[in-house]
Amino acid sequence: MEWRKSSRSDDANCVQVRQDLAAVRDSKNPGGPTLAVDLPRLSVVVKSGKLAR
Repeated sequence: MEWRKSSRSDDANCVQVRQDLAAVRDSKNPGGPTLAVDLPRLSVVVKSGKLAR
């Protein structure tokens, strides 16, 4: 699976997004852990403001 740099990342703090948008990882540790997420669904929740702190 291909990975790409998130458009929200800068050079020092880079998050990579898997091509199918099913996972994210730290670009400084590509062999390390990944976070499996449903990014389109998460984006809807974040934009709605429904996440509790």
